[in-house]
Amino acid sequence: MASADRSTETEEYLPSLYRPSTILPISRHRNALLYLIENYPVTIVVGQTGSGKTTQLPQYLHEAGWSRDGKIIACTQPRRVAATTVATRVAEEMGVRLGEELTLRGFRGVMQVGYSIRFEDMTSMSTRIKYMTDGMLLREALMDPLLSRYSVIMIDEAHERSLSTDILLGILKKIRRKRKELRIVVSSATLQAEEFVRFFMGTEDDAQSGKGNEKEGGGNELAKIISLEGRCYPVDVLYLEEPTENYVEKAVQTVFDIHLKEGEGDILLFLTGRDEIENTVSAIRERSQDLHHRAPQLLPLPLYAGLPHDQQLAVFDPPPENHRKVIVCTNIAEASITIENVVFVIDSGFVKLRAFNPHTGIDSLTSVPISKASATQRAGRAGRTRAGKCFRLYTEAAFGEDMVETVIPEIQRSNLAPVILQLKALGIDNVVRFDFITPPPSELMVRGLELLYSLGALDEYARLTKPLGARMAEMPLDPMTAKIVSPFRSQPTKTQKVKTNGIQLLNSIEFGCTEQILNIAAMTSVQNVFISHEGEKKPAESAKRKFAVEEGDHLTLLNVYQAFTTKGQKSSKWCRDNYLNFKALSRAVSVRAQLKKYLERFTADVDQARSRSDTATGESIRRCLTTGYFAHAARMQPDGSFRSVSGNVILWAHPSSVMFNRKADWVIFHEVVETGNKTFIRDVTSVQKNWLLEYAPEFYRVRE
Repeated sequence: MASADRSTETEEYLPSLYRPSTILPISRHRNALLYLIENYPVTIVVGQTGSGKTTQLPQYLHEAGWSRDGKIIACTQPRRVAATTVATRVAEEMGVRLGEELTLRGFRGVMQVGYSIRFEDMTSMSTRIKYMTDGMLLREALMDPLLSRYSVIMIDEAHERSLSTDILLGILKKIRRKRKELRIVVSSATLQAEEFVRFFMGTEDDAQSGKGNEKEGGGNELAKIISLEGRCYPVDVLYLEEPTENYVEKAVQTVFDIHLKEGEGDILLFLTGRDEIENTVSAIRERSQDLHHRAPQLLPLPLYAGLPHDQQLAVFDPPPENHRKVIVCTNIAEASITIENVVFVIDSGFVKLRAFNPHTGIDSLTSVPISKASATQRAGRAGRTRAGKCFRLYTEAAFGEDMVETVIPEIQRSNLAPVILQLKALGIDNVVRFDFITPPPSELMVRGLELLYSLGALDEYARLTKPLGARMAEMPLDPMTAKIVSPFRSQPTKTQKVKTNGIQLLNSIEFGCTEQILNIAAMTSVQNVFISHEGEKKPAESAKRKFAVEEGDHLTLLNVYQAFTTKGQKSSKWCRDNYLNFKALSRAVSVRAQLKKYLERFTADVDQARSRSDTATGESIRRCLTTGYFAHAARMQPDGSFRSVSGNVILWAHPSSVMFNRKADWVIFHEVVETGNKTFIRDVTSVQKNWLLEYAPEFYRVRE
């Protein structure tokens, strides 16, 4: 691979607006980066967020010829927001629109930038720079195990140690042995570079063959580290003198203190989740009405992963004249994206992390204190354009004594069923021996294997079942949802034949409700279906009751989808009149269409299933849901709470659920959220106990 710089061929034809920035810190390291990538299989790039590594490095590689001969430069992101916003920015810099080509005089080929996230693909055969979530690249490996289309794969924000990032690093380590020409770039905003180097340098296989530190070119190094100094201004960090009892209220107060007492500059406020953010945005908007109309006004804007794409992009737009932006966000803005003109940061000190309890079998979102590394990252956002300030809503003692150095990797606290299923589909049968950068606890691995066996995705020898298990792995859904959507039934194992008298594990086609299950799966993949405008809570609740079904949320979501696509004719006016989120419902329609394509590829019985779905009943749909969500079952208690079947955890129906304050003996649920002292369940549907025993005989047993 020649590393000649080809930028001179194209520069005169590019508008000056789109020339790569020369003021970013990475620009001084352009030649060094290209040299390392040319000569070493693995390059570890350490640089603060905002140094330009995410936007500029793929462009440098493209200009140097790494995208010739139809090859693609990939840059993975742990979050969908980052993949879409960065791709949009790079397309603007290169003078192309996403999904469109620009052929330049004197330049061979095309220049196209695209992105690929779950249920959304803005790429084509001519894409040369591709931003994508790490999970999407893993899915591509199912079809192309060596990822042969890619010349360079850049794993961005690797320090976040997301589940998919860790798995992808292990897969790339295996691929590198087969593809010596592949170049791997690992980008990190924190100083964990040595850990990544040790991971790629030493392998059990290489050690046995005497190749532990061998480089293809005959040298003695496999990986190199390069550090990019950040372009940061000083940031004053201020702590609370005493701990606060309510950090959300304190955050709102701090926003107005900054607005009234400090100079110009936008505010970035870190909170934990959607509910907190929406409530805080409303509180700021309401209190800002008391400001003098001639005084500068506040413009609060939310930013979190489930927000519609256009609202996510709004945080990057300059504010109207005489306005100061207040971006209220999750940790999504901690490292993945850079928002210009942020001068003040308010750090709540908390983050919502997903954690799986193997004893209870419940995967929950819980607010926990952030790590010291995250606190440092957040403070650094205030020094991007000029000297800034970071207001930490906790004491200096809490920072020094109560916070851990770095966050626990996701693979050590997650439900591993999706990971195991994907590794099995990739041909890695002995998942216990897989080369994890940080090995997961054995009890998480055992629990994941048990769940997949109960779902029929694995047989009694822990091998992937065919076709059910293989098809479940291909679908961009969690294993529980993939099971109910799958057009296949799993053949019962020898043990299951004895215990179930030969009854086979069923699916949506067998239950005659494929169309309805597709609708439900699409609706549970989007967020914020129901909305309420300020001061209109009662009309919104009245509108929701029109769709509510007493059996639970899944059938209620089904009613909403069917009404939107028939009576509503997919119109935004109908959604406004019924207090529904038009963007979310439109996305659900798109998701459903993609899921249907999977089914059509898997089986020829979809048309027959569609005709059978016309007579589907609510009971058949709930039975079908039980075949997938049986592990998330709970029984109602006299006080209105629910007790999980495994682990005896006390759960409460979320206030947004139609099951809130309703009676049901047994229920299944989709998601768990911990807020304050209560653990809430979302997307709840009533079922019967005998269904759990019938469809999950290996998971549940009746005590004698």
